[in-house]
Amino acid sequence: MTTSLPVFRLLLLVLSAVLVLAGAPARAQNIVVMVNGEPITDFDIEQRTKLDQLTTQKTPSRQEVINTLIDDKIKLKEGKKYGVDPAASDINQSYEGMAQRMRISPEMLTKSLEVKGVRPDTLKSRMRSEMVWTSLVRGRFKEKLIVGEKDVADKVRQSGDEKLQIEGTEYKMQPIVLIVPRGSSSAFQETRMKEAEQYRARIGSCEEANSLFRSTPNATIRESVTKTTADLPEALRKVLDDTPIGHLTAPEVTKSGIEMVVLCSRKPTTIDTPKKREIQLKMYTEKYEKTQKAYLDELRKAAMIEYRNR
Repeated sequence: MTTSLPVFRLLLLVLSAVLVLAGAPARAQNIVVMVNGEPITDFDIEQRTKLDQLTTQKTPSRQEVINTLIDDKIKLKEGKKYGVDPAASDINQSYEGMAQRMRISPEMLTKSLEVKGVRPDTLKSRMRSEMVWTSLVRGRFKEKLIVGEKDVADKVRQSGDEKLQIEGTEYKMQPIVLIVPRGSSSAFQETRMKEAEQYRARIGSCEEANSLFRSTPNATIRESVTKTTADLPEALRKVLDDTPIGHLTAPEVTKSGIEMVVLCSRKPTTIDTPKKREIQLKMYTEKYEKTQKAYLDELRKAAMIEYRNR
């Protein structure tokens, strides 16, 4: 009996500590809004605010952030209604793509977010809603978003430019990758670079490239793509202009491995003028923004939005 009281008190202390720890997240997860039965918490609002500050260099108001999160919930629900629900692998690929555009690794992107107090899942959630919404709007209103050639031509002429097309070049090519697994040594990567240079000396046509790389282990050749002068940056155009037809471009190190391109054809063509492309994009963007806003307003009116705490 002499030891039962201290043990009992110790048990009470442990239970109290557990309850306190359990209570902390509960306060952090205070529900602010319910959207079609889905909660938006203080933590969600805090996270999105930090993300918006990081990406826009501006501090949005609390209500602006809440409205954005409400829109996200509505978009995702509408997406599920039409079977638009990206897999985790799709979101991760988009996340990796963002890191690549920033010229950093996905791990470095994650660390840079965490340093600012932003969880990677917060960014991935925003990516998911944007991906779903874009797919919904473009899929459901495809016909409505078409920008007519005559309308574009009229706008171009109104701007004082009579020319709609100029001379350009069309390039047909196939990307090739010599796979270098993550974590490989620099010596292995150097070996693969030497292999790439050997392949460059051997290949003289797209047929040879297909025959070789479709049967070469740890290498792949992708389907052909066709691009015009207007689609490519100047640096890449110069590389392709300097590459003989049927030959490979110089190897480059990427996250996939050692990449090259086999140039299958290069021929003159006509392309839209920069002014026409600019006006066409502007007209499409205006149509898209008007359509998506009307669509979202309609969904918001039908949604069940219940504020719990301001």
